[in-house]
Amino acid sequence: MEESQETNVSLKLLIDTESHRVLFAEADKNFIDFLFHILALPVGTFIALLTKQGMVGCLGNIYESIENLNITYLQPNLNKETLLKPKVHISGGGIGIPLLLPNVESSSTSSKKWYRCSRTYNSTCYSYVTNDNRAICPSCKNVMNNELNFVHPQSATNAGSSSSEGGYVKGVVTYMVMDDLVVKPMSTISSITLLNRFNVKDVGALEEKVVYLGIDEGVKLLKTSLRSKNVLTDVFLPMLKVEIESVM
Repeated sequence: MEESQETNVSLKLLIDTESHRVLFAEADKNFIDFLFHILALPVGTFIALLTKQGMVGCLGNIYESIENLNITYLQPNLNKETLLKPKVHISGGGIGIPLLLPNVESSSTSSKKWYRCSRTYNSTCYSYVTNDNRAICPSCKNVMNNELNFVHPQSATNAGSSSSEGGYVKGVVTYMVMDDLVVKPMSTISSITLLNRFNVKDVGALEEKVVYLGIDEGVKLLKTSLRSKNVLTDVFLPMLKVEIESVM
């Protein structure tokens, strides 16, 4: 598995070759940020990512119904993109997430355009704002098409912050990710405890493999996490098997 061109996200897997499973993975900040970012995705984004890869259940049918619905049935102030391609709101702590999922856009108040009345010298008109440049000013009845420049509060936060890491977790720590995506700080004691818990008798049967994640692996992780308790095993062992066989 070659290193992804899109990202430097990687995992070091500890594999039990006898039981054919991933015991756990050693991960850095980038992968943990990606996992935690999954919780910020709205349902519409999940469906948009997974429908083409065979989504289980009926939510995909709702998505396709919206796609096929004639726009004449929608409210005049709405469009299909609002539902089919919902944007992810990321708080200040979520900036800098690895782009392992396609077509997932960050959104905030600044992603919308805001307008005021063109008669900005009128203090009464100046108190009204809209996100539709066809709206009529309640005060003077002119069109509100004077676009405003929105200043995101994140700029002020970053200016006074001593850390520019971004993301969700600190980068100075190595993390342990279990096969079922339980995350905890990595330690020698916890590793030994896990080997005992998995009843590993032959340490020689354990093998380390480094895998690199791109968009394909990101989507597979997302999809597999919705139906399996052995996510790392289900996603990476088939890939590694192909890689090993191709070398032989």
